[in-house]
Amino acid sequence: MILEIVKYPAPVLSQPGEPVTEFDNDLRKLVADMFETTYASQGIGLAAPQVGVSKRVTVIDLSMGKDPKDKLVLVNPEITFSEGKLYEEEGCLSFPDIREKIVRAARIRIRAQNEHGKWFEMDGDDLLSRCMQHEIDHLNGMLFIFRMSGLKRDLNLRKIRKMQREGTW
Repeated sequence: MILEIVKYPAPVLSQPGEPVTEFDNDLRKLVADMFETTYASQGIGLAAPQVGVSKRVTVIDLSMGKDPKDKLVLVNPEITFSEGKLYEEEGCLSFPDIREKIVRAARIRIRAQNEHGKWFEMDGDDLLSRCMQHEIDHLNGMLFIFRMSGLKRDLNLRKIRKMQREGTW
């Protein structure tokens, strides 16, 4: 089922997600729905708070549904190591039509659980690293607009307020 993606400034986006303690069919259904929503939105990642669920769950698929091996589920993830810097353009499904360059670590290592509760570690670099950091930020209540320079953030916040007044946001 395709879920509704909430847009900034929905309060759920600015709050840390609750840790997942139940690894049941409800969680697996949420994960499946999040993948379906991501693909329908032509995204590569989605965090549960973006669909109004304050849980530490995110899905990532850099292939956008083309390669089932690329599907990645991160439950209760944490970054345990990072190095290097990348300055690349990012977008966010909760900020449609806004894209800006953001500084992120070039390489990271994460520790997370899968949808069955099994812990694992994995490394990510380049786009995967960027996507993992972006989605984990969502789980911590941090939005990419607050990683922009002050000038870019202010310009984009004004753009959002204008679209809200016009009823297009």
